[in-house]
Amino acid sequence: MESRMNYAQASPGAVQAMLQLEGYVRECGLERSLLELVRMRASQINRCGYCLDMHSKDARAAGESEQRLYVLPAWREAPFYSERERAALAWTEAVSAISVEDVSDELYQAARAQFSKKELMDLTMAVIAINGWNRLSIAFRAEVGSYQPPAAAR
Repeated sequence: MESRMNYAQASPGAVQAMLQLEGYVRECGLERSLLELVRMRASQINRCGYCLDMHSKDARAAGESEQRLYVLPAWREAPFYSERERAALAWTEAVSAISVEDVSDELYQAARAQFSKKELMDLTMAVIAINGWNRLSIAFRAEVGSYQPPAAAR
């Protein structure tokens, strides 16, 4: 599929704003492995090939197992995700699909059992960020397969 436009060139200020949010999320204190799972799961829900390619490469470069990445769509059935990761994945699914169904009180309580108020806010910002990147990449057809993780991540 051919890219429609380079959105970073078309509006550098808009992309800079997204990068500032991404920078905050990266430095907020949540575990990198958790953030990569969240990015992967939201990108699966949104069917964003560019982001799936990027975040699978980043996760593997950071030491994530291929098994956990392959089974992520069926995380509820797999024994190798922690309770904290499960809470984050459920939260990610609910916030990513908020137009389909409200975020329930039960889900909020389950997330709060694993995350402080600040952590849950930061997790929500991570979900908002990846959903935004997904929408940019899908709308403008970012080229899938071209991304390489930074050397420092390897």
